[in-house]
Amino acid sequence: MYYLDIDLKNLLVRALNRIEINVRTQIVYHVSNHYKNSSTWFVDRKVMNNDFVDGFPKYYNEKFIKNNTTIKKHHQKYINDKYAPAWKTLEFLTFGNLIWIYKNLKDQDLKKEISNLYNIKKVYVFENYLGSALFVRNICAHGGVLYDSNTPKAIKPTPLIKLSNNSRHSLFASIQVILFLLGVVSENRKEELEKDIKELLLKYKANKDIAEIIVMKIGYDFNKL
Repeated sequence: MYYLDIDLKNLLVRALNRIEINVRTQIVYHVSNHYKNSSTWFVDRKVMNNDFVDGFPKYYNEKFIKNNTTIKKHHQKYINDKYAPAWKTLEFLTFGNLIWIYKNLKDQDLKKEISNLYNIKKVYVFENYLGSALFVRNICAHGGVLYDSNTPKAIKPTPLIKLSNNSRHSLFASIQVILFLLGVVSENRKEELEKDIKELLLKYKANKDIAEIIVMKIGYDFNKL
């Protein structure tokens, strides 16, 4: 189970990195172009919810500036700027911070514009998918046990991803979300990941105990191969 967990993490973390980079790029590009007169729109109360703006300084602090050379150089050059512009700042925020920014955008039409890039019409579904991807990403990044993890929030049912009601918290439901988002970024990468996951899980099909865990804990159905 240890090797299965490690191998599965290694497969997923590469995909999650691709997804994170793409989501970051789309948010920076679309929101920055929408608010061209506000280079630091992420702390603009006309753009973001007040709670987000009030809480942002605890992330953008002296340590954040010191640890990121691009941000540090910006403040050395522009000593009166409280924040570096969005296209610099958001490059160094975590995936969780990025999702937090998206959720706190006031303009619902703008949020829909971004979610539509991923063929998702409903903002709350897109937020749910991002949350699921973040949940798996954090387990992979912080050395947690992945194979028996269950998302705190059920994955929203949608024609895009078919899920049964009793599997909407399962790891395999999250994997389906990751595959879907990756497919928007690169269909070839999605097909490769899907193939690699199937091959990895099939290696353990003959082991009765591990196969049972794959079915019961991960939520994978060998019969659908």
